[in-house]
Amino acid sequence: MTLAQRALERLQAWPDLSAGPASCGTGRALRSARDEIVHFHSDRDVDLHLTRRAIQRLRYDLSGSSAIHLLPGSGWVTVHLDCEADVDLLLTLVSSALKAHQTRPAAAEPAQPGCNFHRVTVLPRDAVAGG
Repeated sequence: MTLAQRALERLQAWPDLSAGPASCGTGRALRSARDEIVHFHSDRDVDLHLTRRAIQRLRYDLSGSSAIHLLPGSGWVTVHLDCEADVDLLLTLVSSALKAHQTRPAAAEPAQPGCNFHRVTVLPRDAVAGG
């Protein structure tokens, strides 16, 4: 079982999330009552709808993680799963995303252009470290 499959399985057990196809057309999504929260695009790459406000609040911590890839202006972050610690990080961020979506007013953020899939290129960590 891949890391993404393990994360998806764990998150599907959460009562606030339901599974379905990702609106971007690639992979599986988990959504809250209001919004899509997470897209599982591959065995390692996951997009998380954290919201722009939450990203701003957590920017320092997010930018310090080699598993997280930020795209300027996006309310989504891409999480690259290389190890169990990355899965734990994803689960923690999903919890933060659920809180962010529950507390934001419906019109607080402009409509999202969609997740970061095809807008972010993720390189394996060893390729980045070695080059």
